[in-house]
Amino acid sequence: MKLLMLHGINHNMFGKRDPAQYGTITLDEINASLAALGAELGVTVQAYQTNHEGAMCERIHQGYADGVDAVLINAGAWTHYSYGIRDALAILTCPIVELHMSNIHAREPFRHVSVFAEIVKGQICGFGVDSYLLALRAAVAAVDAAKK
Repeated sequence: MKLLMLHGINHNMFGKRDPAQYGTITLDEINASLAALGAELGVTVQAYQTNHEGAMCERIHQGYADGVDAVLINAGAWTHYSYGIRDALAILTCPIVELHMSNIHAREPFRHVSVFAEIVKGQICGFGVDSYLLALRAAVAAVDAAKK
């Protein structure tokens, strides 16, 4: 099983950016945790991060062409306004799990809206780095359920 982890804008600054919201864990540490859990679950997790919206859309298109089994996405601020990324995600035929380290529903009002909500399998937020691990487990379960 091949899963694609998409990290959005400013996530390369995890560990430095707003530790009160995001802690001190780095993106490399998050990816290592995902890879380790993926190995336990028998899946491959490929991670990608960009600060460029068009590059994110192109990576989603490549995921479609590659036939990934599921996509995890923490798009950061793009979650709340990027219809371009939403439309790219809508091309996918696999389960998509949206995730956020912080609880977006307990933050500023503009963060309460996800333009991806209607097209994703589900959303996990508010559990820090564990949001990533929960999302990986949820994606694997969704793929397994679809095979039955």
